[in-house]
Amino acid sequence: MYFPDYRPRRLRKNANFRRMVRETNLSVDNMVYPLFVTEGKGVKKPINSMPGNFQLSIDYLLRAVEETKELGILAVLLFGIPDKKDEAASGAFAKDGIVQRAVRTIKDKAPDILVITDVCLCEYTSHGHCGMIEKGDVENDSTIEVLAETALSHAKAGADMVAPSAMMDGQIGAIRETLDEAGYDSIPIMSYAAKYASCFYGPFREAAESAPQYGDRKSYQMDPANGDEAIREMTLDVEEGADILMVKPALPYLDIIRRAREEFDLPIAAYNVSGEFSMIKAAANLGWLDGEKAMMESLLSIRRAGADIIITYFAQEAAKVLNK
Repeated sequence: MYFPDYRPRRLRKNANFRRMVRETNLSVDNMVYPLFVTEGKGVKKPINSMPGNFQLSIDYLLRAVEETKELGILAVLLFGIPDKKDEAASGAFAKDGIVQRAVRTIKDKAPDILVITDVCLCEYTSHGHCGMIEKGDVENDSTIEVLAETALSHAKAGADMVAPSAMMDGQIGAIRETLDEAGYDSIPIMSYAAKYASCFYGPFREAAESAPQYGDRKSYQMDPANGDEAIREMTLDVEEGADILMVKPALPYLDIIRRAREEFDLPIAAYNVSGEFSMIKAAANLGWLDGEKAMMESLLSIRRAGADIIITYFAQEAAKVLNK
């Protein structure tokens, strides 16, 4: 009977060998923890479809940030839930807006943690779309002006990085130019460069209270069938000044993460979105999966595909596993 000279099982026979030759490593350094901040005081409202996640008033948000920092996680990503919405998304760029106040508080009380802000308008518009509505559709060029104003307001509040997610053509260039002209040329931009029109955002829309009141977002978010288009989108964002490129969602688009890693020298981020989180939680609660193992295997797969940064609602849980 023939046996090969190279036997892969030789290096799998115990834990030390497996660790020695492991190709991909997962660390707290790779993770960003998304948080939802809302108006009020003493508010910790559970998000039913995302067990363990909450809408937090600034006082509770600060506690969550401190816990995140203690676990060794380097950054949080903030989403704001205003008490009032309008067609102009005025709460998005208000000096005293919920995100702006949250950023100032975090940077005052926990200056060492990186604060990234989501730059979009869907949480702030009465219609729930990511931009200015004209003739029943989202108008691109007027929207990027508002996005740029919003990003600047976040930078003025003390944000360490802005993350535009509206998928408007030219949004990165407009934000980069606005930040630079205002003296914030050192603020990096993490671009939601390939953001797909995905069903996996469902729980997030409950969390951020951002579901569109009519229609959908398929006219500006990407068709899930397209891969080459993602590379074109990323190329445009690189040319416009993006510092980090993001793929969203992560698990259904691991092939896009891999292509991004091979095509670009910039850091690659992936958003392990709410639906990816919630389906593992639901299966674990039913006893169908080992929740902890499914969580770690999923995050490791995103790293293996090529992501340097993983934005994930599992961040705190995963950090506790990694820190054992």
